[in-house]
Amino acid sequence: MSAEPPTCRIGAVEIGAGKLALIAGPCLAESLELCLAVAEHLASLCEKLQVGYVFKASYDKANRTSVDAARGPGLRRGLEWLDQVRRKVGVPVLSDVHDVSQVAPAAEVLDCLQVPAFLCRQTDLLLAAGRCGRPVNIKKGQFVAPWKMRFAVEKVRSTGNQNVLVTERGTSFGYDLLVNDFRAIPIMRPFAPVVFDATHSTQQLGSGGQTGGQRQFVPTLAAAALAAGADALFIETHPRPEQAASDAASQWPLKKMEELLERLLDIFAAARDN
Repeated sequence: MSAEPPTCRIGAVEIGAGKLALIAGPCLAESLELCLAVAEHLASLCEKLQVGYVFKASYDKANRTSVDAARGPGLRRGLEWLDQVRRKVGVPVLSDVHDVSQVAPAAEVLDCLQVPAFLCRQTDLLLAAGRCGRPVNIKKGQFVAPWKMRFAVEKVRSTGNQNVLVTERGTSFGYDLLVNDFRAIPIMRPFAPVVFDATHSTQQLGSGGQTGGQRQFVPTLAAAALAAGADALFIETHPRPEQAASDAASQWPLKKMEELLERLLDIFAAARDN
């Protein structure tokens, strides 16, 4: 690993260079209209607050609890929607890839490929994502110790791709609960810039066939993560979270994003003054 803390560039957004960045959007790409509306709102807000912004939405939720749960528009249509967000709003876009076959078509559109937490040890997927040349965001598995994420990062970097992020999203504890050990952030920071997933960290997994959550703790967890040294935040947000097709209990209301980011920017700055 480099003696200097590594950085990662996604489009024009540099993560890990001392400026807060935000990866945010609806959990599921429910419609093109929703994606454009959320992206436009957040792009304007982040420009105002001088926060680097990357739009996120999933074209396929391949790890839903129930076989009957909504999965999204699929690879082809979902990538078409994300391409329109990229071109019309002018922001970088990020989404998940779930197997090697998705990497090449996704890399034609996405500015960053995300490896889901459940797949963070899948060597073939990590290598394929690295070889595509796009930045790669590896979400830390709920079952992985933070110091072992070094090996996932090294798999991507072995392809020659140095643009890697890791995202902390909680660790499984008991049944259906996630907890955050904020030591994970400084432990993983020498490997790659660290993103904190403030909404998935509030999840209650598989409750009654669907994932529950406690979104009221999003501000607390996000603040703690920035105080611990996180470089960026991952926040799923929706205009009407209670009506969202996926993760309705953990997504943060879009109308409250400005108030939340203003508070968190102060904490981000204070943590770096010390």
